[in-house]
Amino acid sequence: MRFLIVRTDIRSVADGDIAAAWAGGHRLRDETTAPEPRRQIVHADDRDAALILARALATVGAVRAGRQRVKVLPLSEPGSGRWHRPDRTAT
Repeated sequence: MRFLIVRTDIRSVADGDIAAAWAGGHRLRDETTAPEPRRQIVHADDRDAALILARALATVGAVRAGRQRVKVLPLSEPGSGRWHRPDRTAT
């Protein structure tokens, strides 16, 4: 399975928005409709390589300072063009 490693900017959120999302029971951020701005994208062919690359990207000063984050996203098999959706029922 292939993986996508993404370094993104973290969007700032007002305290009132956090309280409203918490009280209303909805998400504060929805990455499917409004993803965070991407800074760097890297592909990996297996999970171990993806985690090594993610650790390397996590050493960037902006990530360590909390202004950016690193995400590791599983992709489907090469060539299918679809995201992998893990089975939520498995334990």
